[in-house]
Amino acid sequence: MSNTIGIIGGTGLDDPEFMRSAEEVRVSTPFGDPSSPILRGSIAGRDVALLSRHGREHTIPPSQVNNRANINALKDLDCKLIIVSAACGSLREDIDRGHFVIPDQFIDFTRHRVTTFFDEFEPGVENARHTPMADPFDAGLRDTLVRKGYELGLNMHDGGTILTIEGNRFSTRAESNMFRLWGADLVNMTITPECILANEMGLKYAAIAVVTDFDSWKTDEPPLRVEDLIAVFRRNVENLTKLIVSALPDLSEE
Repeated sequence: MSNTIGIIGGTGLDDPEFMRSAEEVRVSTPFGDPSSPILRGSIAGRDVALLSRHGREHTIPPSQVNNRANINALKDLDCKLIIVSAACGSLREDIDRGHFVIPDQFIDFTRHRVTTFFDEFEPGVENARHTPMADPFDAGLRDTLVRKGYELGLNMHDGGTILTIEGNRFSTRAESNMFRLWGADLVNMTITPECILANEMGLKYAAIAVVTDFDSWKTDEPPLRVEDLIAVFRRNVENLTKLIVSALPDLSEE
């Protein structure tokens, strides 16, 4: 339980109320610089490394996030576990705005992102690096997050398939309905290839999806606007922070 826990996203966790002995660390990797300097410190008695996926001022669009640098930097800081937060749209009637989902599967619908650390293999078929991805989200981390969410009385959903689109635009109604037919429960712009790369590095990874909207499939809803999404997310930052702080002491490599 002594290893540093990586947190990607983590809006509000940099508040001195939560993070003790905070220091800013700048990390360079073979893949370039991560999205932001990394804030290292202690939250709820656990060593953490907090990284802002889109930069401290949210200046990096989803397709321009240097996911390889972000994951590599956290690994270099001895993170074995990674917890991330992500705003998402619901593709199901029963998953409403303000709900939390701990997904157990993803669909990667991105087109232009680098999805692997291995641009080439060492000679010999035995050196081919094909990472298992049947269950990409760590079951132990998921169980802890779900349990803590229920204990806090949050509107929590255990499991679900999250589909990642390229962005920066939102889905058309036709696309949104297609994703529903595919069996996706949520749509977002960030989880892949971030989750894929964490698995390639041998890091345990789990995501907290914060539902902010209904994407574009509901015809009885006005078209999705970014200002509405942001307003819902900000209203839920306190609950998101409570969930992460509550879960940290119980997260384990085992």
